[in-house]
Amino acid sequence: MLENVNPEHKEGPVARAIEEQTAKLPSDLFLWAAIASMGISLTLKALGKNSNALFAGQWLAHFLLLGLYNKIVKVEGHD
Repeated sequence: MLENVNPEHKEGPVARAIEEQTAKLPSDLFLWAAIASMGISLTLKALGKNSNALFAGQWLAHFLLLGLYNKIVKVEGHD
């Protein structure tokens, strides 16, 4: 775990609360949500609902980033 070199750079109470709750979620949850987003987007595209397909497909990156954040919080922890 990385040590906090500068004690002035601590997480605020909101970030700490989010990290504590996020760390409770399994990392697979975000991966499955990303896969579901791809499937929903593909289905909507096949049905000709292009704008809805784009909306659903854009959530893929968000789910993967949340999964990465979740993993970092679990491995590195917070202050």
